Amino acid sequence: MPHLPTDILIAGQWRRGAGEPLDSVDPATGHVLATLHTASADEVGEAAEAGARAAADPGWCALLPHERARLLYRMGELTERSADELSALQTADTGKTRAETRALALSAAGTFRYLAAVLETAEDTLTPSRGPYTTMSVHEPIGVVGAINPWNSPIVSDAQKIAPALAAGNAVLLKPAAWTPLVSLALGRLLTQALTEFGLPTALLSVLPGSGRVVGEAVVRHPLVGRIAFTGGTETGRSIARVAAEKLIPASLELGGKSPTVVRADADIEQALAGVQFGVFSSSGQSCVAGSRLFVAREIYDSFMERLVERVRGLRVGPGTDPATQVGPLVHARHRDAVAAYVDLARSEGARVLCGGGAPGGERYQDGAYYLPTVLEGLPNTARTCQEEIFGPVLVALPYDDEDDLVRQANASVYGLACGIWTRDARAAWRIARRVDAGTVWINTYKQFSASTPFSGWKDSGLGTEKGREAIRAYQRQKSLYWGTSDAPLAWAG
Repeated sequence: MPHLPTDILIAGQWRRGAGEPLDSVDPATGHVLATLHTASADEVGEAAEAGARAAADPGWCALLPHERARLLYRMGELTERSADELSALQTADTGKTRAETRALALSAAGTFRYLAAVLETAEDTLTPSRGPYTTMSVHEPIGVVGAINPWNSPIVSDAQKIAPALAAGNAVLLKPAAWTPLVSLALGRLLTQALTEFGLPTALLSVLPGSGRVVGEAVVRHPLVGRIAFTGGTETGRSIARVAAEKLIPASLELGGKSPTVVRADADIEQALAGVQFGVFSSSGQSCVAGSRLFVAREIYDSFMERLVERVRGLRVGPGTDPATQVGPLVHARHRDAVAAYVDLARSEGARVLCGGGAPGGERYQDGAYYLPTVLEGLPNTARTCQEEIFGPVLVALPYDDEDDLVRQANASVYGLACGIWTRDARAAWRIARRVDAGTVWINTYKQFSASTPFSGWKDSGLGTEKGREAIRAYQRQKSLYWGTSDAPLAWAG
């Protein structure tokens, strides 16, 4: 096990926080990994003020884009070099498998590298002149950015906010989730190392663990914070949006989902079976894009479900440190209990539990936050289990009759984050992909991500976009410049 951080990063300095103590718990065993002290509201203010000074420091704000890009390349290099340590920390903190957490660490490194390349090639615009002047559009930093992330994939979410914010020339206040602070603190130490190597103010980054009620609220409401980037629950997102509206600052909100996965009668069944399982049971279902609503063409519904249930029963449940594990523990016992309560609700709504439906038995699982991969059927699409985000290894299956019926059911949700389609018919895939309300659609694959491809949610799934070439611009303010080219005085003055 790598070194477990207990200090937090406040205004570029590592020290014990003045807030309440916080235990980081291994969800596979229930054992406390480390106890750290969270940030206080006053320390958030200290970090914001120091961040504002750092953002205005000529040593930082005068850097040309390609010089900031060098810093991002270095951050990517340090992250990749430390991938094993970061993987072990995230597995200990979240319960995810080592294979997944290593891939997430490498993905974070790739995000820093990609945005470094974007920064080096980003262009301001010389706009068409409409008078005796030359016009151009330029972009400048906002100043201090607040980044608030969830517990399910902390290092990737951290990189997706820190990298574009720093590339844009800002300082960042990062609040990791209270259940999973360790990997964010470890990443903060690497990024502080890079800032130090380049002789830049370390106060450009603060990592401030704590509760949303104290730390999150302080970050969002601080007058120096000029932009909020949030990933998490929809109701919290609404609260943040209200504060952002009062402050007249931009906010990006990546929120919940209840994503449909579609299996047409002409699908490659082997591909679909593997894809449906991966889409909802990888990460133990703790993914905003989890394909948790399965729509299968009625003519193949019974045969497909029989084969699916047989395979789900064979999924290997265990600790994330076991290379054989496919489904690890949930992040916390309280969250496991919340998932179990949803399955109990499904039973009360009339669901048939085809497999799973409880915690696994045996000494290996007794102290961990485990829950068996669960498949439900027999519910109408209007049932709460079909409409509310469970965020666990629970799949609800429904048949559909034709394409119009499918689209109607798929879109009958407050969410619009993602969708998966399994079919051999390219024309049908195109039609369905364009008709379904979702920010991302996967066709004959699922849960594939690229730093170069924008990611957004529709409806209650979010506001704004992350990733892609425009990610940096989202953390900047646009300014227009007019250069007069006429030697004559303005006519109005006579």
